[in-house]
Amino acid sequence: MKTVNSRSFARAGFLGNPSDGYYGKTLSFTFSEYCVDLHLAESSRLRFMPGEVDDAAFDSPRELVRNLRLYGYYGGVRMLKAVSKLFFEHCESGGIDLPPVNFTAEYKINIPRLVGLSGSSAICSAMLKALMRFYEVEIPLEICPTICLRAERDELGIACGLQDRVVQMYNGLVFMDFDRELLEAKGHGSYERIDVEIPNLYLSYDPNRAEESGKAHSAVRRLFNERNDNVLGAMSELADIAQKGRDALAAGRISELPALVNANFDLRESIFDISPENRRMVSVARSTGASAKFAGSGGAIVGIYEDDAQYERLSAALAEIGCRTFKPHVAHADDEACDAGGGNWRNS
Repeated sequence: MKTVNSRSFARAGFLGNPSDGYYGKTLSFTFSEYCVDLHLAESSRLRFMPGEVDDAAFDSPRELVRNLRLYGYYGGVRMLKAVSKLFFEHCESGGIDLPPVNFTAEYKINIPRLVGLSGSSAICSAMLKALMRFYEVEIPLEICPTICLRAERDELGIACGLQDRVVQMYNGLVFMDFDRELLEAKGHGSYERIDVEIPNLYLSYDPNRAEESGKAHSAVRRLFNERNDNVLGAMSELADIAQKGRDALAAGRISELPALVNANFDLRESIFDISPENRRMVSVARSTGASAKFAGSGGAIVGIYEDDAQYERLSAALAEIGCRTFKPHVAHADDEACDAGGGNWRNS
């Protein structure tokens, strides 16, 4: 019986975000502390097994209400289905003959939910990787993120951009240029892995800050489409910050990064409505001397600390407001080799 495993990691938007949805540039990285493990096993029918974000059992009515208020009524199975649909359509339109074999898909995820660390896109990218391996189909790497984006945006109506899917397909530290002409002509941007280590990285998230990222973007998207000068200018500056970060890394000018991190958040704050709780995370981190910005749309922050003593102060200060802080290990392509979930999958 044929089986395959795949893995996609959580990601942090380091510089430039959220300009990825606005024809900008971003610099992001995947990290190995949190991931999605996906398993496909040959079976008589196509089946999609519920996972951790497809909650169907609760300890109490209060837990049911809290869960639905935070996460809504939808889970991961719809994403597995959407990616599968687009994969099969891609093969059909490209004249790729697939063997007449069905599968059962099952996933496990430990990425904190709705705090801007890209759990949903990790499910999608892990599914696409698994499908390509299961059916032995090669799709150009630069096209894969676009398939994942279409699965969420077009099939499921989720407001999202390319950044998360790109870095989760490429892995590591990735610089992305979403030039409009290139996107419209090719369906993808220009993507570059950066083989440079960023020292003294930290991540911190508030497990109680769950919020849909689409809510944060709706007003800004409207202003962007209306060619609002403030929004257009901020998006251009955000893209420039990502470019400066990429160039600084390439030249070994690591000392320039903290100021760019702080400038990134300040620009975002100038055009987005940021909740007091999310702003407090950044303020508390900065009060210790560390740089700080959102890792996504809110609920998690990323930045650089100076030394271990500052990290201890940072971690303690953020813990006082309910945040969990850690030093992320940047994940690379080789880290995807895995026995997904330790081999504890159900027999199909």
